[in-house]
Amino acid sequence: MPGMFIDVQVDPTVAADAALAKKLVEVCPVNIFAQEKDGRLRIVEENLDECVLCELCIQAAPAGKVEVLKLYEG
Repeated sequence: MPGMFIDVQVDPTVAADAALAKKLVEVCPVNIFAQEKDGRLRIVEENLDECVLCELCIQAAPAGKVEVLKLYEG
């Protein structure tokens, strides 16, 4: 089940880039990201609502390639 309050969208090119995926896994303090054995990025849906809106993932990726959406705002 996706998060009730937060959703994270990652551009497919970022998700496929093993180096960027590793960086996102490392910067997230609440483990929203994981890296598959093939290097691809996986979003850990059960952790989405743990997001603290720190924006470290947004800063770690190329501009506009990672978005954190607040589902509780219109």
